[in-house]
Amino acid sequence: QDGSRYVYSRYRNPTVTMFEERLRLIEGAEACRATASGMAAVFAALLCKLRAGQRVVASRALFGSCHYIVAELLPRWGIETVQVDGRDLSAWETALAPGAALAFCESPSNPAMEIIDIAEVARLTHRAGGILVVDNVFATPLLQKPLALGADVVVYSATKHIDGQGRALGGAILASEKYIKDDLGLFYRHTGPSLSPFNAWLLLKGLETLELRVERQCRTAEAIARFLESHPKVSRVIYPGLPSHPQYELARQQMSAGGTVVCFDIGGDKPGDKAGGKAGDKEACFRFLDALKLVDISNNLGDSKSLVTHPATTTHSRLKPEERAALGIGDALVRLSAGLEGEADLLADLERALQQV
Repeated sequence: QDGSRYVYSRYRNPTVTMFEERLRLIEGAEACRATASGMAAVFAALLCKLRAGQRVVASRALFGSCHYIVAELLPRWGIETVQVDGRDLSAWETALAPGAALAFCESPSNPAMEIIDIAEVARLTHRAGGILVVDNVFATPLLQKPLALGADVVVYSATKHIDGQGRALGGAILASEKYIKDDLGLFYRHTGPSLSPFNAWLLLKGLETLELRVERQCRTAEAIARFLESHPKVSRVIYPGLPSHPQYELARQQMSAGGTVVCFDIGGDKPGDKAGGKAGDKEACFRFLDALKLVDISNNLGDSKSLVTHPATTTHSRLKPEERAALGIGDALVRLSAGLEGEADLLADLERALQQV
């Protein structure tokens, strides 16, 4: 019964514990439990705390698998779910009070990078008697500290920046010792979302270069965003580090950099500009994607290799067209994760591919 003893790797493992401890120190959390994937972390963080009859309030801008848990799985088990425009604090306040058990959000969101005012949503959630869970995967523990802003729980897909080289699946839940022990403890032990020791070793190696990689990727992402913003065949660029982002000032308050991911619409007219490129559509996006040589097509992100995907047909394909439209995810949207290649080489690859639009 002694939780400090290593008797079975589904419960605890010394290599996994070392990874948990190092990530805990980077995040500034009291405790951490590692999981087999990022979605295992999200699922465990929510379900260990919730009961039938309780209410969850979530931002509507969520990764496709997170949306499935919130919108489809939780209601099956008698848990009421309400999704709100995460940028609208009055919507949070109305949905949370009275008595919401838990709030859940991504900031920045995947893929359209909506920024949530974490401190204010945490205040509203606590006033309602609930806890706030934040998926911080786009920001990484280096660019944003949700716990310091008032959140109760932070979750990660360690598959992304923490590994950073496309080698291993993994996830993590960081929170107070009380939450990790009393709320998550038995759920984790008996449902088995545990991380493999080998993957923990790979993730430990990833942590050694995390800061170097993220710093370089952020610089490259900003350069790509500025290049795309001035390109005649790109009608919209979404990047928290650009003044054109509608929540630029909030991003500056919460994040130390704009992040490693850039989203943009291929073709179409720029707002107020009738001289834009051809009308943006799925076919134009696919021509662009097929023409890339250096950038790979993959749903992953945070990798040492630059990766691109088409959210409407991949990560968010389960959503109805009107649901995607409400989130700013049209057929023309592309998500690009900046890697470690040379900046000039990446810009040249993007320019060549855009000429096919």
